[in-house]
Amino acid sequence: IRKDCINAIHMMVSDSLEVTVNMTSNVSSSRDAGPVLPGVRNIIAVASGKGGVGKSTIAVNLAVSLAQTGARVGLIDADIYGPSIPLMFGIKGERPGVVERDGKHYIQPLEKHGVKLLSIGFLVNDDQAVVWRGPMVSSALKQFVTECDWGDLDYMIFDLPPGTGDVHLSLMQTVPVTASLIVTTPQELSILDVKKAIGMFRLPQINVPILGVVENMAWFTPAELPENKYYLFGEKGGEKLAKELDMPLLGQIPIVAKVGEHADQGSPVALSENELAGQHFRDLAHMVARYVAIRNAEQEKTSTIEMNA
Repeated sequence: IRKDCINAIHMMVSDSLEVTVNMTSNVSSSRDAGPVLPGVRNIIAVASGKGGVGKSTIAVNLAVSLAQTGARVGLIDADIYGPSIPLMFGIKGERPGVVERDGKHYIQPLEKHGVKLLSIGFLVNDDQAVVWRGPMVSSALKQFVTECDWGDLDYMIFDLPPGTGDVHLSLMQTVPVTASLIVTTPQELSILDVKKAIGMFRLPQINVPILGVVENMAWFTPAELPENKYYLFGEKGGEKLAKELDMPLLGQIPIVAKVGEHADQGSPVALSENELAGQHFRDLAHMVARYVAIRNAEQEKTSTIEMNA
């Protein structure tokens, strides 16, 4: 990685930025143009409340599917401690560049499959642990947003880490999030944690709209028995959650070995026209685009949040 990019990364973890921003929606005047990400029309936070539910798989395939529709898409891997996007896009070991604009240097996101990408995994070696305290993690996330040349995007997707902590609050303090997308598996343990994430977004001082629920690992269908469904983690847990909390069920993604295989090969399954799982993700993208449009048409514009703790 070039020296100027290293310097930019050092700045990323040492500077503390406090920014307030409003932006413009591509569906309605949901946001006002502002100094941070003025070309980004919709910011979608993909959250779960717990790990192991396939949130990154959902975020990656959603981003690719939206790009396939012709949308301009960016994806930020906000899981600083456990980045997975470099592997899932097949660009491990590649480094972002640095561009200069108006006398200031900006990190240049990588691009693959029509999606602009940034992850801490592009900036450290595979075996290098990111041993940072919360303030440094928050500073890194802010740098990903404010010190990168993102250009014009229809959707910027954040793959958030598990939990409801520093990264989540830092994101919403830095930019006004258009809406969140909640990922769960059908099992009760997952749903309990997901309810906490939903509760965070619904706090009065946060008040980020929730597009709906995605139920991952909804069932297993063997390749040799395509009509059969085996509910390994419980049945319709995501559907019940959506009904209980009065929000849409945006999609149910089955357990399919090809999803993991494609991820390990750096080619998201949403790119494959021949895989049924890919169609599930493409359907999800259409639902997300639809509900973003509804959200922007019917709800008040969001703003950054102010929280002392």
